[in-house]
Amino acid sequence: MKQIKRNRLLGSFLKEEAFGISMYLGTMMVFYAVFFLYRAQPEPVIYATVITLFCGFIISLIRFALFAKKKHERDRMLSDFECGAKALPEADNLLEEDYRNMLTELREKCAELNTKLRANQQDAYDYYATWVHQIKTPIAVMRMMLSSEDTEEHRELEQELFRIEQYVEMVLNYIRLDESSNDLVIKKYEIDYLVRQAIRKYAGQFVRKKIKMNYDEIDRIIVTDEKWFVFLIEQILSNAVKYTATGSVTIYLMDDKLYIEDTGMGIAKEDIPRIFEKGYTGYNGRADKKSTGLGLYLCKQTCNKLNISINARSTPGEGTTIILDLNEIAATE
Repeated sequence: MKQIKRNRLLGSFLKEEAFGISMYLGTMMVFYAVFFLYRAQPEPVIYATVITLFCGFIISLIRFALFAKKKHERDRMLSDFECGAKALPEADNLLEEDYRNMLTELREKCAELNTKLRANQQDAYDYYATWVHQIKTPIAVMRMMLSSEDTEEHRELEQELFRIEQYVEMVLNYIRLDESSNDLVIKKYEIDYLVRQAIRKYAGQFVRKKIKMNYDEIDRIIVTDEKWFVFLIEQILSNAVKYTATGSVTIYLMDDKLYIEDTGMGIAKEDIPRIFEKGYTGYNGRADKKSTGLGLYLCKQTCNKLNISINARSTPGEGTTIILDLNEIAATE
């Protein structure tokens, strides 16, 4: 690999110096023509040739060293543009000075646009965060009104209200995904404590659809963020409930991998590689006509935040298993 880089560097140098080399060879030809026309003795010609070649070789070595140094500086700048752009090398000629000025101006414009972009993103986040918190008030009022009377119609409305609340939470967490890691509060938690929060939230959905929940206490501690980990489990359970008409959902831990299995409709084999892509709904989503393709995408992005690996395996008509690899966040005793 290093030899290939050296060959490329030498090739670039020769290409850049092609004009100078051509002028050098042309001058040598004139030099030899003059000696030939004046029928000079060969000794001076040979002596002058050796000196000229030696001087040319030394000059070429110096120029190649300077070329290699500049190339190294450019590579360093490309690897860390933000840092490199602030410390552009001094120009050696007018052309490099023009390029340097253009790069400096571009960097300043990029910084200005980046500042505006961050400000717009913060405005959008503030707006949606406010909207989410404001809409929770009428949702809470409607839930209170519906709970005053236990009828089939009210239970149906409560079901739809629950889905609305989940979509609202999804919006908030979607815009939070681009936030920095300052949003995370990393502590030690028992997996059982976190999983049970999600199960309690979806207990009504399981009861209503008559889906059995198989879960035994998990005695394992992980280092993670409570809010995001619970949100991750909630999203997986949401999908399990949505695509499981009858049967059960099973949650268990084995070899520091958390398995969430359902007996739902399953996922087509050709859809498996793309289910975590943003907006991808697959065959099930197209059949349902209500899928946004954001649920599993949010799961994947949340896992990236929490340093968790997520995978899925499924058999159409038999069910789906989501596997969360917790090895990286499992607490050592």
